[in-house]
Amino acid sequence: MDSPMCLVKNADGELCVEPEAMDYLMGLKQKVVVVSVVGLYRTGKSYLMNKLAQKRSGFALGATIQSKTKGIWMWCVPHPEKTDHTLVLLDTEGLGDVEKGDSKNDAWIFSLAILLSSTLVYNSRGTIDNDAVEKLQYVNELTEMIKVKSSTVDEEEGEGSQFAQFFPNFVWTVRDFTLQLEIDGRVITPDQYLENSLQLKKGYGKKMNDYNLPRECIRNFFPSRKCFVFPSPTTPDNMHRLDSMDEAELSGSFREVSDTFCRFIFQESRMKTVIGGHTLTGEMLGHLVTTYVETIAKGNVPCLENAVMAMAKIENQAAVDEGLAVYQKGMEDVKALFPVDINQLSENHLRSETQATKAFMKRSFKDDNGEFLKALVEAISNHTADLFKQNKDASEKKCKALLENLSAQMDQGMKEGTYATPGGYELYCNHHDNIVAQYRAEPNKGVRAEEVLEQFLKDKSAESYSILQADKQLTKKEKQIQAEKKKTAELEQEKAAFREQQAEMKRRIENNRISQEKYLKEMKEKMEEERKQQQQEFNRTLERRMQEQKDLLEKGHKEKADLMRQEIEEIKRNNQLERDASTQNQKALLDECNTLKCSKAKQDDSCTLL
Repeated sequence: MDSPMCLVKNADGELCVEPEAMDYLMGLKQKVVVVSVVGLYRTGKSYLMNKLAQKRSGFALGATIQSKTKGIWMWCVPHPEKTDHTLVLLDTEGLGDVEKGDSKNDAWIFSLAILLSSTLVYNSRGTIDNDAVEKLQYVNELTEMIKVKSSTVDEEEGEGSQFAQFFPNFVWTVRDFTLQLEIDGRVITPDQYLENSLQLKKGYGKKMNDYNLPRECIRNFFPSRKCFVFPSPTTPDNMHRLDSMDEAELSGSFREVSDTFCRFIFQESRMKTVIGGHTLTGEMLGHLVTTYVETIAKGNVPCLENAVMAMAKIENQAAVDEGLAVYQKGMEDVKALFPVDINQLSENHLRSETQATKAFMKRSFKDDNGEFLKALVEAISNHTADLFKQNKDASEKKCKALLENLSAQMDQGMKEGTYATPGGYELYCNHHDNIVAQYRAEPNKGVRAEEVLEQFLKDKSAESYSILQADKQLTKKEKQIQAEKKKTAELEQEKAAFREQQAEMKRRIENNRISQEKYLKEMKEKMEEERKQQQQEFNRTLERRMQEQKDLLEKGHKEKADLMRQEIEEIKRNNQLERDASTQNQKALLDECNTLKCSKAKQDDSCTLL
């Protein structure tokens, strides 16, 4: 993408998705790292995003008191350090723009930035004082603006305690910072400066609650926090031309902090994930954007669980389509060779099926009841049945054409009466046997070779019998012997055709057995992979919450630390309940697949016996 484009348009307080930007996202198949920047208008957010894009210009900077960015603008660039990944930069409309006059609109922009990003950059000017924290008022409203689950037992507490598990990393950038980083004469880091600014005060009452509430929200919702303090990049007189200034003209200390900030974002910002720890591609991010914006436009509260389930349904259907396409492409080469024998067709089928299943498993997620895997299995099964039929038809067509060509001279002899003479039956049998021998010597006749030959012999039976009976050179006894010999040959050919059919049936049964075992194995591995992702996600959240509890204890906030401990225990209980439910669901699904496998095996055995 050469330059940024508007992703979410804000027109008269109404949010809508821009089709052009959405088309670009939907075509982006790489995994994405999403970095959003939010903050008060005219605080230099766009400059930071241009730095991350490693461009001097792109996002509009502006040099007046008017906000330049409206809605949410997107710039997709190759990730500087992660191969085959895309860095998606989202520059948001400035918060607190007096021209808008609608704080609700600001809250939705802030909420969207949180929902879409893996790292959220909050940009402000001056210092992190009480006024700066209070201007981040939107964190106080997040439990009203975002839902994690479609339903919870304890709505308010359940929602808030789960935010930390799914919210992005939080980076506070302070622009035009002029203070000394010291506390009580001790030099501190920017991170320590942030944590000190977020310390809670002891006491009760509305004033104390108003002071602590935004800090508690930031601490609880964003356990992973980082801070960068930027000195002024240049003199006030030069700020209007910041986007056109050479790097060398900027303050050395400003350039140093900028480089450190960019390096941190590039190295520490993780891939965008959703509930369950599944990583997103640009296309999947596009589905999320659409779902969230449409939900807000309808006046509803965006729900992570609902959005992920909607996205999973779309992605899983796409995974089915992709898997089937992989199978169809894998079978094109062997299809071009039709007719082929059952083993060659089966080997190509199993190989293509394996590739198709892997393609499906790589793209699918949260297919908890196996609905979409079953759909893929059925689609492949239907296509396989059609291919096997095409192969049969091609075999039948080739074999009939071959026999027609080989028997043309004998048919002409029948018309000319060549065999209607004494000794004619022997001549007929010689020609007949020669046709059969040449037919058997012909390679690559396919799966219906014996069946077509059986029908050919049956079709020739009447004329053979008439020639036999008309041959005056043969005695009655000799005619009986020849008739029995012909009948025996026909019975042997009938057995050969039956063996051919049985061999095909057995091979297809074996194919089904291999496929069923493979699907079970792939399903178990996928379930285990998703379980590990969920557990890793939970472990990260638990580790951060326990560190938060430890910090509260160290600062003397025993009551809040006790509340945090209770919350941690609740998180553990909920996690265990979810794991138990997931395990039961997986067991039920595997049992169902095993039952279907056994039922199919019995049906196949019955077919074989028949």
